[in-house]
Amino acid sequence: MKIAGAGIQPVSSFHKIRLFVVIRVSVLHEAEGTTMIKELTNETEWLEGYPVMHELRTHLDQDAYLACLRTMREEGYTLLALYEQDEIAALAGIGILTNFYFGRHVFIYDLVTKSSMRSKGYGNELLAHVHRYAKESGCGIVALGSGLANLDAHRFYETKMGYEKTAYSFICRV
Repeated sequence: MKIAGAGIQPVSSFHKIRLFVVIRVSVLHEAEGTTMIKELTNETEWLEGYPVMHELRTHLDQDAYLACLRTMREEGYTLLALYEQDEIAALAGIGILTNFYFGRHVFIYDLVTKSSMRSKGYGNELLAHVHRYAKESGCGIVALGSGLANLDAHRFYETKMGYEKTAYSFICRV
């Protein structure tokens, strides 16, 4: 696997009520094959990622996706893509944060594998890359939020990736 990366800065985001899961960073084995992970850094690449992100964020049309992504990038959001051959198979949107309860950590805001490419290990491979990045960046934890109804994702995080449920996240619309 080839890996291309860049720095990650703090980012903020609002979500519906979510189940909060955390993993302490540990070294994971790199998958072999014809995949490459790289940061998407410009609008051409972001547009290439839109159909995959839209599977997760169905409420966003292409214009709203680009507008939001521009703002999020200014706030430190990084969008990583796992390619199989020349096709995006999975995306992860991440940022590095520091707070009292996790210390310095990577937060995963978005994680999605293209529906036609699921169950092939791409999510595992992309998360393993994020875990390595976190460790290399001095983070001891990778955290993420997942919708309460997304039981398949919860099972994946807990049984395949070693995450543990630690809290609920709440929002209040003002």
